[in-house]
Amino acid sequence: MRHLLSPLAVLIALAGSVGAQAPELSALARLEADRSFVAQPSASKTEITLGLSQPVPFRAFLLDDPPRLVVDFREVDFAEAKPEDYERRGLLGDIRWGRFRAGWSRFVAELNGPVKLVSAEERTGTESGSLPELHIVLERTTATEFEARQGAAQSALWDLPQPAPTGALLTRQDGTRPLRVMLDPGHGGIDPGAEVEGYSEAVLVLTFARMLKEAMTRAGMEVAMTRKEDIFVPLEERITAAHAFGADLMISLHADALAEGEAMGATLYLFDEAASDEAARKLAERHDRSDLLAGVDLEGHDDAVAGVLMDLARLETQPRVVRLGQVLSGAIKGAGLRMHRHPVQGADFAVLRSPDIPSALVELGFMSSEVDRARLHDPEWRAEMAAALVAGVQRWAEADAAEARLLRQ
Repeated sequence: MRHLLSPLAVLIALAGSVGAQAPELSALARLEADRSFVAQPSASKTEITLGLSQPVPFRAFLLDDPPRLVVDFREVDFAEAKPEDYERRGLLGDIRWGRFRAGWSRFVAELNGPVKLVSAEERTGTESGSLPELHIVLERTTATEFEARQGAAQSALWDLPQPAPTGALLTRQDGTRPLRVMLDPGHGGIDPGAEVEGYSEAVLVLTFARMLKEAMTRAGMEVAMTRKEDIFVPLEERITAAHAFGADLMISLHADALAEGEAMGATLYLFDEAASDEAARKLAERHDRSDLLAGVDLEGHDDAVAGVLMDLARLETQPRVVRLGQVLSGAIKGAGLRMHRHPVQGADFAVLRSPDIPSALVELGFMSSEVDRARLHDPEWRAEMAAALVAGVQRWAEADAAEARLLRQ
């Protein structure tokens, strides 16, 4: 058996047991910090107890590269507790938790080596004093044993097939219809992104994305967002959403932090898998690692044939992307807004890899810069940046449409 589930145990518990009152259910359970702890009975064993305000369906499983424990809940509010109060104990490394997808929350603990998921059970009724709790037991094991047992669990609640969007074939915009723009606020939910002085990147860029969407809609564009709330969206699903929307353009929004503290000003990143800039490389690694640390299983995603086809598609798309970077940076500078000393850079960000949709990642500023943080919190600055991006996109779209019409003649 490769994984542990709690299929109907929760539903049975909800019916109540003899002499125990069934808890009243709401749409959201809470993690109760005073009943949650990590114990280490021995050097090779770690036990995790998560006190819950009510029983919830859950699944627990292991993933590798890096080794990590993943627990999905439907649905738990973790706001009462802090991950640092439980991490780096026993077999556990760093911990993160939060909203993962609509109706689901996720707990992810990095592991300091291969482990065996001995048990994962939800205790309710008289067994836990009428207060529900999730009890997980981990035990040190060999790498071979870990590899044989790790893998995402299958669950009828989680894995029911989703309808695949089958819209019209994506065709290059030529000005005969409104431009379709997919806005992609970075991070979200279990992955807050950069955090400085109590503010998270995920919330800041979502706030800006809502303003930018409104401005673009007023300018006559059709706009969608990869996330409309503080929820986690895997990187590959962001690109999938852009294709399902039939996007002519994808703009990802970030406000990262760099440890060296040298970065300041808005920066545009365009796809370049061979980018050598050290800061860009670190940012790309951080963005991709966020998916791993949120418990996304990336095993089996390589496809050599698909890679060749994507390279062919980029022969047509990449020149359009280069022009996009030039026009957007010109619009931002033209509005008198501060940009990085290298305003347009190449990077291998996952969200820039769509071969047929021109894409750009906009670092609005860096939260590691006190000056940039002040700008990000300033509504007037955000409005000016939104207006500059709208103007740049409009100019790019007009030239891009004109080129498309010429190519068709």
